[in-house]
Order: sequence, then C-alpha cells, then structure tokens
Amino acid sequence: MAFEWPVRIYWEDTDAGGIVFYANYLRFFERSRTEWLRSLDLGQQRLRELTGGMFVVTDARLRYLRPARLDDELIVTAKLQECGRASLTIEQQALLKPEHMNDDTRPALLCEGSIRIGWVDAASLRPARIPGTILERLSSS
Repeated sequence: MAFEWPVRIYWEDTDAGGIVFYANYLRFFERSRTEWLRSLDLGQQRLRELTGGMFVVTDARLRYLRPARLDDELIVTAKLQECGRASLTIEQQALLKPEHMNDDTRPALLCEGSIRIGWVDAASLRPARIPGTILERLSSS
C-alpha cells in the first residue's frame, strides 16, 4: 500500500497557461517522500542528528500524462519499490482527486515517477550504507 499525501494546487504552482508547471511535480513528490519518512519516524533532520547521514536524490524519472490546474486537489503517493544497502527507489504518483469520491470513482493519474535516493555521510556527502535500523523500519512499512 502506498503512502498518500494531499496537495492543493495554488497560483504559485501554475504557469502562464494555468496548468501546473512541470517541475513542480518534483516538489510534490519530495514533500510526499518526506512525509512518508516522517510517518515512519524517520524525519530527515532527526536522521541527520542521530546518524550523521541523510538521503539525497540521485536519479529522477518522471512521465507526465495529464495536467493539473488551479484549485485541483491531488493525492501524491510514495511507495518503496526497491531497497538496497546504500539507496532506495521510490515509486511515486500524482493523482487528481475526483470532486465527489465514492466507491467506483478512481483518481486520475497525472504524473508518475521513479525517484532513487542514496544515503550519504552528511559531512562529506560521500555515499555510505543505510543504517540497519533504518532499513528494518522501511522494510516493515
């Protein structure tokens, strides 16, 4: 099951054509990943303080399918796709929440992506192994 984070589209998210600027989906995905980690008690600041390490994005691949517009409500997901010793691959989606959700209404897929995050030593920014306690918590989610 994927973690879900609600996002409302504001003026600042749109371009001159009134649709969400393509790069803003990266911001939405970042927020969803951050809140997903926080929901697992793995907030970025806390991780850095306790372990001296942090996650950084090493690869991002997005596919745009439909535009979001001003005042739309989105559901942005994050789901662990692959877990390695020094990196994670997170599958993410931005979905348009229907105005009136019921059992047979599905959110429309707007954008999907695969984001790879690597673990680095916060001081040197050199790659390092993800601490075992963090891997255990991610695997059990």
